[in-house]
Amino acid sequence: MRFIEILYFLCATLLALYGYNSLVLAWFRVKRHKPTVIKRFNTNDDRPYVTVQLPIYNERYVVERLIEAVGDLKYPRHRLHIQVLDDSTDITREIVAQAVKKQRLKGLDIEHIQRPDRYGYKGGALEFGLDSVKGEFIAIFDADFLPSPDYLEEIMPYYQDSPAIGCLQARWGHINQEASWLTRAQANGINGHFIIEQEVRCGHDLFLNFNGTAGVWRKTCIEDAGGWHHDTLTEDLDLSYRAQLKGWQIKYIPHVIAPAELPVHINAFKRQQFRWAKGSIQTARKLLKDLWHSSNSFIKKVEATIHLTHYIVHPLMLFNLIIALPLILLKSSFLWITPIFLFAAIGPLLMYWVAMGEKEETNLRKIYNLAMLLVLGMGLSLNNSLAVFEALLGKQSAFLRTPKFNISEENIAIKINEYILPRDPFAWLEILLALYATGLLFFVLTKGIWSLVVWLIFYAGGYFYIAGLNFWQAQKRSYEQ
Repeated sequence: MRFIEILYFLCATLLALYGYNSLVLAWFRVKRHKPTVIKRFNTNDDRPYVTVQLPIYNERYVVERLIEAVGDLKYPRHRLHIQVLDDSTDITREIVAQAVKKQRLKGLDIEHIQRPDRYGYKGGALEFGLDSVKGEFIAIFDADFLPSPDYLEEIMPYYQDSPAIGCLQARWGHINQEASWLTRAQANGINGHFIIEQEVRCGHDLFLNFNGTAGVWRKTCIEDAGGWHHDTLTEDLDLSYRAQLKGWQIKYIPHVIAPAELPVHINAFKRQQFRWAKGSIQTARKLLKDLWHSSNSFIKKVEATIHLTHYIVHPLMLFNLIIALPLILLKSSFLWITPIFLFAAIGPLLMYWVAMGEKEETNLRKIYNLAMLLVLGMGLSLNNSLAVFEALLGKQSAFLRTPKFNISEENIAIKINEYILPRDPFAWLEILLALYATGLLFFVLTKGIWSLVVWLIFYAGGYFYIAGLNFWQAQKRSYEQ
């Protein structure tokens, strides 16, 4: 067996592992789903004191919207405290100051907190505000979120279940899902995570994560787990695992939904994905040893390892594409056993199909949504592979925010460009990969290797879409300026 065939076999086997795991999660969601019991406070119950932390950095277009939404929370004012943790360096500071003043006049206990520097980025800001919180419970919202007025009334009763609960996570909603092809694909991907992954992991006592926003932490849990760290780009995932390794529980409350704005620009989305991919692998490098030395069950450790390292699938996908031509030229028999591993690809597709079952859509629409997700996933494989490689090599980088523009279903036009990112230089490499996949597609058609045809269509389509949108939006940005 040639060395290149061994690499291909290992790559395909690992991809199959992650694919079959998605299949298992989807099966558990279908066969063992139990609706969440709705809990409410009694009229005479004392509500626990809650501090709401709003970490902000240069969010001039959405910060006022966020502060107004938090000001509308239906929660006893004498049990509510708001911290706007503002690290901004632009006009956002003035907007926050005015919005805070307005809420104070309405009787809200709200602070505008500014640090001398941005040390530790978001995690540093949350840690900075921790010393002055007034509540035992801390709700966190990013700038692009719009919690409903009933958010705290709906989620806080679940802390009455057990003193071991350290965090409650709500589901993300979307205020601009139909803004574009890109936002629709993102929404379906996020729904798969929350409706399948988070719900199944929570329901079967597996490790799950606080998603960085739209959740409520117990202050004691944060402190016991060692506080917020900023040595990874996913401080939320890092704290989640450290807390659970300490014995704390994280509960996912699926019927409590906090809507948010999805990125409408491809480079903003790629930046977000890069941060999540790199941060996840950084957290895996940091905590996998502690995880496997813990007293948790073997199944729980395996599932947590798959969870932490899931972004490894992107370099595996990229490698699969690049290595296909050498295997064809070598006339490797491995190309003919590939369909055995391709069955694992049904796992992610089925997972998202089940998640889409919550919406009343036709099967044709669901197939279209799955195709969009495949195109987006294939196209992101270069971007996320670079993130994984940086994490594995231990390269440190700044926490780069995802720009938001106050876009909803009613307002999808962008007439501003201050936060719009320039073209990604790797777009040229994505064009080359698209051309390579296209050329390979015609080549395998002449060879009759039908098992690769569909996947090469999605590879080519994905790279052409990501790079093409990159160039188009960059040109539009230059024109508007």
